[in-house]
Parts: sequence; C-alpha cells; structure tokens
Amino acid sequence: MRYLAIMLLAPWLIVLGWAYWAYPKSLPRNVTRRSFDVLALLAATVAAIQSAVVAYDAVELPAADEFGPKSGAIWQQVVPALYGYGAFLAVLLVALIVRQMVWKRKAS
Repeated sequence: MRYLAIMLLAPWLIVLGWAYWAYPKSLPRNVTRRSFDVLALLAATVAAIQSAVVAYDAVELPAADEFGPKSGAIWQQVVPALYGYGAFLAVLLVALIVRQMVWKRKAS
C-alpha cells in the first residue's frame, strides 16, 4: 500500500515527462541536452517516489474509538500523491528553467 498513490499517479507523470522531453522543439537536440533531460527525468522520478514514501509515513491515521474507526484513512493515499506530484513538478520546473537558460543562449 505504500506505493499505491504513486502507482495511480504514474500515468499522468509519464505524460508530463513526455511533454518535458518533447517540447520545446526550438531548442537544439544534441547529446548534451538529451543527457540533461534524462538526468532531469530520473531526478524527478526519484524525488516523486521519495517524497511520496515520506508523506505516507508522516500521515497519522485517526484512532478508532468506541463507535469504530473514524473516516480519514484516505489521506494516507491522497497526501503521498500530492507530495509526489509536487516533487515531480518542482524538479521538472527547475530543469525547464535551466534548460531554457543554457540552450537558448547557445541557439542564439
């Protein structure tokens, strides 16, 4: 159950990774840029998985009382998905900015 949130989010993260890989088409596509892109996607994937695992462990489930378990267990899956998504986007956003600054200058 620890990786369920990130597995359910994986298709959307794959689409975002593909969009990062494919666009913008105006920048040069050489070995250096593709190596940078691969490293950025790997870093984003690792960051998403690690932050989802940390968030899964950090969520405290409500204790059951005399009336049974209280609602709120869903947050043990929602919070890791949000953290994983945020970490993935944060790494790709930084990579997009760096990639634009480095390769736009070389293309000019």
